[in-house]
Amino acid sequence: MAVLRRPEACFLLVFFLFLGLVSAQLSSDYYSKTCPKALSTIRSVISDAVEKEHRMGASLLRLHFHDCFVNGCDASILLDDTSTFTGEKTALANSKSARGFEVIDTVKSKLESLCPGVVSCADILAVAARDSVAVLGGPSWVVQLGRRDSTTASLDDANNDIPSPLMDLSDLVSAFSNKGFTDKEMVVLSGAHTIGQARCSTFRTRAYNESNIDASFATSLKSSCPSTGDDDNLSPLDTASPLAFDNGFFKGLVDNKGLLHSDQQLFSGGSTDSQVTAYSNRPLTFAADFAKAIVKMGNLSPLTGTSGQIRTNCRKIN
Repeated sequence: MAVLRRPEACFLLVFFLFLGLVSAQLSSDYYSKTCPKALSTIRSVISDAVEKEHRMGASLLRLHFHDCFVNGCDASILLDDTSTFTGEKTALANSKSARGFEVIDTVKSKLESLCPGVVSCADILAVAARDSVAVLGGPSWVVQLGRRDSTTASLDDANNDIPSPLMDLSDLVSAFSNKGFTDKEMVVLSGAHTIGQARCSTFRTRAYNESNIDASFATSLKSSCPSTGDDDNLSPLDTASPLAFDNGFFKGLVDNKGLLHSDQQLFSGGSTDSQVTAYSNRPLTFAADFAKAIVKMGNLSPLTGTSGQIRTNCRKIN
């Protein structure tokens, strides 16, 4: 059994105390007295938006993910550019693909009418992600609340921290590990790709140049994604059941039908193959593990207490 040297022991003690502090400051009933209709209001707007356009569920889930991976879950992704900083909307992972901002605007407007200056945009993103998954048949979970909103954003951090669809497995492991996630949590969070679509420009190289891809699948992709042009043409990340939050994504990986290079890397003869196989066979296990992992993601470095602010308009600071 290894014995920790004093500096390492002190670091771990501080780290776990910090986690405990964050957990104590976030709570599931945070708005029960200050805005008791907050959660039902969010759920109503999200349900209407996703039922109107199923793809919106994936977009709202993605906003939460891309927000949390850049300096924590602080709604920085929602900020428009200003004279003092360039926001995250034009980052490589967000430009021409991040969407759903108008739905968040609608939620915020309704909440400001009910209880002005109370519900943060960061909490709206967290709840919207949960409700989107639930509407599409996926699991639900208890969202911890009490986050506050950032007063700045970082284009550089968005470009550096959000995993790329071109990453190999080792790079994915590092990107998620840097945020405190295990390999298993990385795999299960990647299962969010059981819904949503991707642009031709993100999977063209895989369709035309990679060998670990089902031949008929590659042919079908080429029909809508030519070798040049039509960069914005869309294809579903899960071809079997693109409108349902289920384990179809993992079944596709086992059949070499992962749309993105980074997705197929999860099942490519590497260390995560067994986890992908397990989720492809056990939908309930995937659902339960996903719920746990996304709660952990929602706890990434939130602003609490007097840090940050509660924006009255999610697109700009007060």
